[in-house]
Amino acid sequence: MDRMEPPEKVVGALASGLAVVRYLAIAATPVGVSRISRDLGLNSSTCFNLLKTLVHERLVTFDEATKTYRVGLGLVELAKGALETASYARLVHPHLESLAASHRVTATLWHRAAEDRVVLVDRADNDATMRVHMNVGQRLPMFISALGRSMAAHSGLTRAELRRRVEALRWDDPPGFDAYMRSVDEAARKGYAVDLGSYVKGVTSVSCAVVDSAGTPVMAISGTGFTAHLPRSAIKALGEELRDRAALVSRAVSGPARGEGGNR
Repeated sequence: MDRMEPPEKVVGALASGLAVVRYLAIAATPVGVSRISRDLGLNSSTCFNLLKTLVHERLVTFDEATKTYRVGLGLVELAKGALETASYARLVHPHLESLAASHRVTATLWHRAAEDRVVLVDRADNDATMRVHMNVGQRLPMFISALGRSMAAHSGLTRAELRRRVEALRWDDPPGFDAYMRSVDEAARKGYAVDLGSYVKGVTSVSCAVVDSAGTPVMAISGTGFTAHLPRSAIKALGEELRDRAALVSRAVSGPARGEGGNR
């Protein structure tokens, strides 16, 4: 397994706070500040302030009666998000493998990690000698390339807000905002978005957004290959299959429609 190199400078307060969380996560019973600071070798005042911050962030709870601490629901929420991402990656992976094999592209699953970022959580490669390679964990601006256009088509943002975000992006061959919006409108009509070498010269990407029950884009499935290997007919076939598979995943993410399931 690949391991990340340690940072040049470790942020002491963050490392200590995480140590406290880990300590409480494995503690059999709620624990007081004196014991936590002693067991972790922390200054008691520092430990107290760390605990107060963790309580404020809902990662830890404080029992006023016993003056003890234990992990809180905020930690469960963080874990739930990570587990859901992993579960969706397992759900989508067979689709990625099929897309990669059928269209000889690198098929990728991108997860919305923040308001303006996506992270690559899974990929499937094809067997071509030359292929586009991307690393799991790679982060991109949310509105870049084809995945960005597919996200923008479902974002609900105003044109002015999209302009502000798109014009701040770095492209090999910037499409210009008006051209970008035309491709976003086309993505809304066709159900898939295309980037013909604007983000990376010589590389074509096709993408579809995965949306939740509110229609909010939460993931994107993409197929990426060298432009010379993807003629217009191949892009159309890839886009249509991406659209169909993204619709299946969106339905799984959203849950059954009203009236489905239950006793019949």
